[in-house]
This record gives sequence, structure tokens and C-alpha cells, in this order.
Amino acid sequence: MRAVIQNSVGGPDVLFVAEQPDPSPKPGEVLVSVKAAGINPVDGAVRGGFYPLLGEPPFILGWDISGTVEALGAGVTTVKVGDDVFGMPRLPKQAGAYAELATAPADEIAIKPAGIDHAHAAALPLAGLTAWQGLVRHGHIQSGQRVLIHAGAGGVGHLAVQIAKARGAYVASTASPDKLDFVRSLGADEVIDYTTDDFTGKVSNVDLVMDAFGGDHADESLKALRDGGVLVSLLNVHDATRAKASARRIRVERISVVPDREGLVELAKLVDAGKLSAHVAKAFPLDQAGAAHAFLATRPIGKVVLTV
Repeated sequence: MRAVIQNSVGGPDVLFVAEQPDPSPKPGEVLVSVKAAGINPVDGAVRGGFYPLLGEPPFILGWDISGTVEALGAGVTTVKVGDDVFGMPRLPKQAGAYAELATAPADEIAIKPAGIDHAHAAALPLAGLTAWQGLVRHGHIQSGQRVLIHAGAGGVGHLAVQIAKARGAYVASTASPDKLDFVRSLGADEVIDYTTDDFTGKVSNVDLVMDAFGGDHADESLKALRDGGVLVSLLNVHDATRAKASARRIRVERISVVPDREGLVELAKLVDAGKLSAHVAKAFPLDQAGAAHAFLATRPIGKVVLTV
């Protein structure tokens, strides 16, 4: 099979296509003919050596996949050969999504939503599961609540806005000036230009904040929360921030996304119901993975994918 590999850490130019041995599914796994692979910020961090999840190169990047089941390992009954599936298998271990073939545990993939193509399905798993697990599993979002979602045009943020609206919440979100209209188009009730406005002066008494930045930004987010609210952070939160939160009975959830078949099924239901869609800013062919990484670094709206 053809796959994108790297022999050293570094910039996008370390990525290149090479022939690699075809993988075989072990018991409980499936072999997927990959049609598209999503690219996420964690991919760039691993590529650059800033987040050494996979140890020393060589390795194959990528976790988001959408494709067709080619073969079944022993004991697999949840899918069959020919099914179109999507998922985020194996994280934090190597999944090898940037390739023509990949194996995945059957309990970490789900049937692809029928109404979208593989590129849009591949854009969903990691970012969508992060939003779903943050808002629903950890945040316990409820209909009628007031929710603040930071970076509402980002990969996680634009899906979180839609999920929160689908759950019946009032949604406020922050974005840069060129992305305000996009976030409004997702259904956000209130959109704040973070370059000119202090969000703490625009929105208050919210029940739940999803913060993509951690650190000082998470600390500032406490000002928007009501006493007894929930702060869901995708990055680390200072001990001092946790102490402030505790004094106000604010629950702090520092989350890391995990493979989640049930969550994928829920995302697919929202897609099929017309309540959730991943915005693909640009799709690149497999042999342009380096260019795709460089483009992602420009912080486009939504997601970037590789087509295989």
C-alpha cells in the first residue's frame, strides 16, 4: 500500500509517500480501505516532535478515517465487508490513517452517515468526539442552558456549536472578524469578536464553557460562568484557576478525547437528522500531505482532509 511516512520530526516537508506492507486485521479488528483521512492539530504536533505520542519515527500519522471495510478479523460481528465506516481508532497509539489501508478495532468505528461523502465523514471523528464528549459526557449539557464555546470556527468549535444547539442550548461563541458570519450560520445565538471585545463583558452567567486554550484563557472563562457551572477545557488548567473554581462550586473538566463507538453513532444520528455537518476547508490528495499540514497551520475555518 501507499502511505505517508516520516523518518524524522520536523516541518511539513518531512512527510512523503512510500510503499509500506499491507496491514492485516487481528481478532476483533477490521481492515479498512481508506477513502479519506482527517488532519488535526495533534497530527502537526506529533509530526514536529512537540507531542511525541508515537515515539521516534518512522511512523504513519493520522487517526481520523473514513472508508470501506475490506476484511474482518476473527470475532467481528458489528460490521461486514463492504460497509462504509468512519472513526478515530487507537488514539493515543498509532492508527496509520494517512494510508490506503488501515486496521481498526471494530468497537472503535461506526457506520458512516449515508448522506455525506468520505471526506466530510473523515472530518468528523476526532473533533466531533471531542465536542460530544466535552459537552455531553463531561459537561452534562441540558436543554435551555447558556453555553459559551470558544473558537467557534475551529475544527472542534464549529462542531461543538452545532451539537450544543441540537441539545437545545443558547449558544454564545467567540471568533475572529473574518469568521463571525460562519459561526452565525452554524446557529450560534451570539457571536463575539475576540479581537475587539472582551468576552467577559459580553456574556455572563453561563452554565457551561468549552475552552480550547487552557491556561490564562481558562482562568478568564471563569468570569463568564455562573456559580456551580462547568468549565470544560481541552488543555491544561492552572492550579490557581481550579482553586478559584472550587470556591464558586464550578466543576472543572480537563478532557482528552478517547475512541468512542457510541459517540460516533450519536454524531452520525445528528448528521442524518441534518443537525450536524463538518465544514471541510480544503481536501488534498495523499501525496500532498505536507501541503495539507502547512495549510492547516494557517488556521482555516473547519477541517482539512486527505483524500486517498
